[in-house]
Amino acid sequence: MITVASPRSPRISPSSACPKPARPSQPSVLPCVSIPFRGFQSRVRARSFFRRFCAKKDSADELFEGFSVLPSDIPWENSDVWSICAAYFFVLHVPLSFGGLSVIAQILHEPNLDPLTMVNELFQIANVVSITVLQVTEYVGVSTLLHFNAKPQYDVCRFFHAKWFLGGRNCITASIVGIGTLIGLVFLTSIVADMLVGPKDVNDPILQKILLDSPLSMTSCFFLYCLVTPLLEETVYRGFLLSSLSSTMKWWQAVIISSFVFSIGHFSGENSLQLFLIGCVVGSAYCWTGQLTPCFAIHSVYNAMILLITMMS
Repeated sequence: MITVASPRSPRISPSSACPKPARPSQPSVLPCVSIPFRGFQSRVRARSFFRRFCAKKDSADELFEGFSVLPSDIPWENSDVWSICAAYFFVLHVPLSFGGLSVIAQILHEPNLDPLTMVNELFQIANVVSITVLQVTEYVGVSTLLHFNAKPQYDVCRFFHAKWFLGGRNCITASIVGIGTLIGLVFLTSIVADMLVGPKDVNDPILQKILLDSPLSMTSCFFLYCLVTPLLEETVYRGFLLSSLSSTMKWWQAVIISSFVFSIGHFSGENSLQLFLIGCVVGSAYCWTGQLTPCFAIHSVYNAMILLITMMS
């Protein structure tokens, strides 16, 4: 008997019964993505520039603040500075400046001390000597005022002795630079004033007559304006006022305020700008050196130049 073998039915695996969808072939190279690189570079550069700018600004601020060597510790209370300044103005400066000459005139039995009305050389010299005596009296008075208003633990005489005689930064360099800067600033402001307002006569006829009258009167003027006046004003406006102000504010702010007070103290409206510039230059020299010696030198040389110009004009 012949039998016929029936074909086997093929096995169907579960995976072949439900075939998975073919995965898409992934590319071998990733597609390029557009990035705004230029904008990114600009931001990086801006940040680096800002950092460099801040670093330079900080270094400039440190250099600017390191300009002044004035100490923050002063012999007077900060709350008493302006009261002392007011007492100096209204008790010493104004009465001796405006009322002192009239008292001297009464002592000399003269109606006034105007050199233009004086024929006698002796009275012209007495005019200069009287102003010198008044300023010396004012110096003694302000020294006494500063001494009695100082803190108990401070010696005002030792404080000013250090400002005049103890060495600091190079005073000779500060004096030379200060004189050159002051002459340049005054020359420029004079040119600008002549252009805006018009030229004016810079001569003081009273001072010119005293200078040219005799060698003795000329010597008295130079002694007054080149020695006594700078000594008094530098002690008051730089040694006291600027030192006190710089202990509570930035040094350049103290220079501006003290120069403004220095200009007001001369009661000369037409010369107020030049007086303010003198105060700024001399005050900056004081802050840089911590000494009154270059201030005195700049002030004296400037006054001597004014006297020489008055004589030669």
